[in-house]
Amino acid sequence: MQAKLNATYAEINDLYSKYRLNEALMAAFKLFTDEFSGWYLEMIKPAYQTPIDAETLRATLDIFDQLLHIIHPFMPFITEELWQHIADRKDGESLMVSVFKTAEPTKKDAELIAQVEEMKQIVSGVRAIRQSKNISPREPLALQVVGSAKQGVTSIPALAAIIVKLAGLSGIEAVAEKGEGTQAFLVGTDEYAVPLGSLIDTEAEREKAEAEIKRLQGFMAGIEKKLQNERFVQNAPAQVVELERKKLADAQSKIAALEATIKSLG
Repeated sequence: MQAKLNATYAEINDLYSKYRLNEALMAAFKLFTDEFSGWYLEMIKPAYQTPIDAETLRATLDIFDQLLHIIHPFMPFITEELWQHIADRKDGESLMVSVFKTAEPTKKDAELIAQVEEMKQIVSGVRAIRQSKNISPREPLALQVVGSAKQGVTSIPALAAIIVKLAGLSGIEAVAEKGEGTQAFLVGTDEYAVPLGSLIDTEAEREKAEAEIKRLQGFMAGIEKKLQNERFVQNAPAQVVELERKKLADAQSKIAALEATIKSLG
């Protein structure tokens, strides 16, 4: 979180220098709501009825203090009130004139941010499967890293532990190939799979996938007919023709993925 804060503050300062205040506001807003509230607090939240440790609490209050400084120009009154209450202040102390400086972003910061972004995509991938299959967040799932040669961030113990916690996993394992009854997703070029077994109705999922394939085939037929029309290809703007070709390629990719899903259902 500190690395992300350092990088975002450098970005905001650059935007200030260019008088792009709206973009600076959006960067600060995203840092506070998405990164801090949406991810960081979830990562550090202790188990039920377990107190947070002193070191994590201290670090979180320090990060919160820095966040208040960053958004103070946009929300001066509420940030001042919060800042006065998160620590003992002397008479006359004010957030408005307090000293504030973050560290310059480093190469190590950039690498850490990239790793955490990959971790977040894995968690989001598992959550998307839960949502699409109506699986309870309390139902523990296993995560397979397909292709044992590369395990990405799951090979980093600290990040793997966060993935297990946020995605509600029973564990992570590396496999050479995904088995039947799994739902797969990609993060970059790395493939991950979640064995679903008896958690889903395989027949219903197969019918759903087949119905979607038929819909996409009808959609593709319409695009192919349009692209086979010489008058359309010659007279339409190049970007419009290219967009239609992209739609066709995307539909073909989706059909291939659905066919793989049907195959994995057995």
